[in-house]
Amino acid sequence: MKKPSSHSSPSTVPFILLSAALVALIFFVVYPNEFRLQSVVTSRCGSRRPSSVATFIEPVTPKPDFRLLMGILSLPDSYERRHLMRNVYALQSNVSNAQIDVRFVFCNLTKEEQRVLVAMEIVIYDDIIILDCGENMDHGKTYAYFSSLPKMLEGSNGGDRPYDYVMKVDDDTYFRLHNLAESLRKMPREDVYYGLINPCRIPQSKTNYMTGMGYLLSWDLVEWIATSELPRKHQVGPEDFQTGLWMREGGRGKKFNMEPAMYDYMEEPRTCHRHEFIPDTIAVHKLKSHLRWARVLNYFNVTAGLKPSKLYHIP
Repeated sequence: MKKPSSHSSPSTVPFILLSAALVALIFFVVYPNEFRLQSVVTSRCGSRRPSSVATFIEPVTPKPDFRLLMGILSLPDSYERRHLMRNVYALQSNVSNAQIDVRFVFCNLTKEEQRVLVAMEIVIYDDIIILDCGENMDHGKTYAYFSSLPKMLEGSNGGDRPYDYVMKVDDDTYFRLHNLAESLRKMPREDVYYGLINPCRIPQSKTNYMTGMGYLLSWDLVEWIATSELPRKHQVGPEDFQTGLWMREGGRGKKFNMEPAMYDYMEEPRTCHRHEFIPDTIAVHKLKSHLRWARVLNYFNVTAGLKPSKLYHIP
């Protein structure tokens, strides 16, 4: 009589392998962390510097040389101008070792369409500051802007000051952010009043001030404006002149004159504030038309190297 074989029949082998695979699959799906934990424990115990641990180390972001808030004074209805300026500054977003935040600033919304259209901008771009004031040019808007910032930004940068500098900028001024940043890197971080002096022919005059095209204050001066009675009592009048008056009467603000790198768009008659484009330009003012914007951007090669992926021509 033949002895029974000690091996399983060939038909049972695939069944056993299939069952084992199914059990392993179920365990992996139901308890995936068991495999991950085992991998981490093994790597920590089996090597001096496991590569898997690197995934738990967050990258260190280097601290910028300075932080600048550029507030462009706008009007709620100036949708097209804001769109243009967003594009202009988006093409300059690679300034190294500096944080420059561009924001549009205006007073309370008063129209139904503004409440909808401006809200859309805020949702999409998150770059608008709305002040609690009636819209105006020389009746306190600039004061409302500077004086609101300390409370508005309190705690936004942990225990540090939210910004080193704050700018007030007209919406017809083009700033070259790289050149602006380079001019600020070695500046003091306190008592700074920076811009283009007016009148430019007598820069040492005690009554001069920085023109409204765009000027910068260090954060300590912004905090002083928010708490001092002097600026509060002198809000009405040409805003750039009033800011100069605050600095002069308050004994604050060391002046840093950026002439000739800041100037008005060239038109006759020529003045010390108005001349041709120069390579070291920081800012150009009085860009009142699309043509002027186009000429400035073309001169400084803003769109150089940009190639649309496909051009469509209407026959």
